[in-house]
Amino acid sequence: MRWGLIGASNIAANHMIGAIRGAGGDIRSVLSSSPQRAKTYAAEHGIAHGYDDLATMLAADDLDAVYISTTNEKHLAQALAAIAAGKHVLCEKPLAMCVADAVAMVQAADAAGVVFGTNHHLRNAGSHLAIRAAVQSGRIGEVLSMRVFHAVYLPPFLHGWRLDNPAAGGGVIADIAVHDADTVRFHLGEDPVSVVAIDAESGLGQGVEDSCMSVWSMPSGAMVMAHESFTHAHAETGLEVHGTKGSIIARNVMTQRPVGQITLRTQAGEEAITFSDHNLYARAMDHFHAAILGQGRPSADGVDGVKSLAVAAAVAQAAKTGQRSVVDYGGI
Repeated sequence: MRWGLIGASNIAANHMIGAIRGAGGDIRSVLSSSPQRAKTYAAEHGIAHGYDDLATMLAADDLDAVYISTTNEKHLAQALAAIAAGKHVLCEKPLAMCVADAVAMVQAADAAGVVFGTNHHLRNAGSHLAIRAAVQSGRIGEVLSMRVFHAVYLPPFLHGWRLDNPAAGGGVIADIAVHDADTVRFHLGEDPVSVVAIDAESGLGQGVEDSCMSVWSMPSGAMVMAHESFTHAHAETGLEVHGTKGSIIARNVMTQRPVGQITLRTQAGEEAITFSDHNLYARAMDHFHAAILGQGRPSADGVDGVKSLAVAAAVAQAAKTGQRSVVDYGGI
């Protein structure tokens, strides 16, 4: 499988290049808006070609698929161009700046007959697969509530547009709330109906929110509370799922690394839930390659990307207006 990287990004360098190659992919080219950056990045990572023009990159016709990891406002045009060129697309979250654009991307891929995936890495973690299995098999009974705590300190090397550029999709809601939306949907198997929320600029954000808390209503009647932040240097991440027969307590699992601890608590006492420590991104790539070969679907497809964005958009709207916001999934 011949790949092109649209975006000379940190996530590609630190995670995706290895995952693509580990799944048997051949990375042929990389795109950056800076010609020098494209050349340097290509040389550093053993990539044959560096481009600063997407049309030229796609016209070379030596690619089967592309991975998009540019800033959020660029995803729509880049994905549509790749789809029109007949390439399979794996895109970083959030898929686009608004739900309608994300829907357009998914519909274009469907019409073109190419595979479209969203790079939601957390649902590929062994910890989250184990949590989902416990919830879906009824080990805690009927779910009553879920709490996601994903307040972290944004590493200095990621400072920049995430903290000061709303036009590029900056802010903690676009960056982290979409992860939590996908995680909740993955574990509970249902889509949030409406949300209430507050946000704040609490130390790092300049013109964008850097902290947010929200409460979501689910179709089953379960309630979800989510907390995201860029400013919490000493907090731990995790989630709790509480049901009529027990609770799942997971610590340090909202991460790119295969770490953390999971405890099942019931009337019988506490039980540690073990899980695989496989590489999250490697599993995502294995599923994406299999989908291209007609063997299943991506671990997170385009519809998953649309729905996580829709929840994040509702959170942003609720925080802005101070009113309950109904989640609009754009007809998907």
